[in-house]
Amino acid sequence: MTVTKLEFNPGQEVKRNQQRKRSHSVSTSSNPSEVELARKPEHLEEISTSISVSDIDTVVDVLSELTEDEKADRYRLELKIERSFYEAGCGLRELQKRRLYRSTHKTFEHYCRDRFNYSRDTAYLKIAAVDVYDNIQEFLPTNGRQIPMPTSERQLRDLASSKFEPEVQAAAWLQGVEAANGKIPSGRIIKGIIEKLKDKPLSLATNFCQVGDVFILTKLEGTERKYNGCWALSVALNDFTVEVDVHDTTLSVKPENLNRIDSTEVHHQLPQTLLRIKRLRSSGMLDRSAYTLLESLGRQTYLTPVESGLLQWLEKYYGVGDEEN
Repeated sequence: MTVTKLEFNPGQEVKRNQQRKRSHSVSTSSNPSEVELARKPEHLEEISTSISVSDIDTVVDVLSELTEDEKADRYRLELKIERSFYEAGCGLRELQKRRLYRSTHKTFEHYCRDRFNYSRDTAYLKIAAVDVYDNIQEFLPTNGRQIPMPTSERQLRDLASSKFEPEVQAAAWLQGVEAANGKIPSGRIIKGIIEKLKDKPLSLATNFCQVGDVFILTKLEGTERKYNGCWALSVALNDFTVEVDVHDTTLSVKPENLNRIDSTEVHHQLPQTLLRIKRLRSSGMLDRSAYTLLESLGRQTYLTPVESGLLQWLEKYYGVGDEEN
């Protein structure tokens, strides 16, 4: 019996182990392409780029322009969705008013429960929301602006239960739109405004002043803050706001923003000063120093001899006749 002597070579053993590991990695892969990708990682970048381009193509398809007919259809459908709560409330209101439930139910409440699964409170809140919507639409002082209207019963729930007069409901909704930066206000915003109105009710403009009265503006906020301290002349009265002319524009303010000037002399002079300033501004582009002077005069309740002389010089320089003086 011959015995073969085996010699151990560490270098050869390491080499054999490495070969076994590579063989095992290849055999355990279910997809040969995965092995190829593992050897060439740059392929991953190609796949990623391909996916990104596909996604971009999809976005472009989504953002394609609509035809005029499609735009009209979209507006019609959006309006239908927004007014769905209103249509439901109108339906309930007419069913109740005409007692169209009487053939099957003794009471409107039982009818709503059986037919729509509405509780008594739910049904009457929907009807009340429609009444508030109609009040807002009728009494909202738009002044040529496009004011967004309510789109859900929840936005009007607190107004419906507030028992405010229709004019106040419209004014509260307008304040809510302003608080929401021109967008549709949430029910939470409207609720906060209602709480403020309960503490400090709105004053009717007609009970506060008349067209032609003069005031000093105060407590203005936002972009209108720069007019605090300016004099103003009332030119139109809305339900709860007053339109006033200042030296360079017309503002819509609340009575609380107006401090009355009772001087008879000021009442006579300010309308004339405002007329002269408007003539100058409408004559064309003025020098910057002229605008600075006119803005300064917009804060003076009466003209000193120097200020009156400067105003006359501007009128002469720009060829604007002072027909009233």
